[in-house]
Amino acid sequence: MTSAFLNLTMAFTLSLLGTFMFRSHLMSTLLCLEGMMLSLFVMTSTSTLNSNSMISMTIPITILVFAACEAAVGLALLVKISNTYGTDYVQNLNLLQC
Repeated sequence: MTSAFLNLTMAFTLSLLGTFMFRSHLMSTLLCLEGMMLSLFVMTSTSTLNSNSMISMTIPITILVFAACEAAVGLALLVKISNTYGTDYVQNLNLLQC
């Protein structure tokens, strides 16, 4: 295992750990999710460059598209929640209420 792959794996693990630890604020959770997607994108890009398969060239682009969609939906939710409740503190929200 190369040191770059080990660093990317540690970045993904730390982002995942940050997602579980900082669940109280939506903004910190979204930043941790973006870190996970970025490390996943870089890992798949480097592994795609090492393999010579043409079918695997579309996987990093697909991950990048999903990351952009996730960021757009997350920011839209953040704006809606902060406009409605005045804060991004998730513990104060009652998500089961219509």
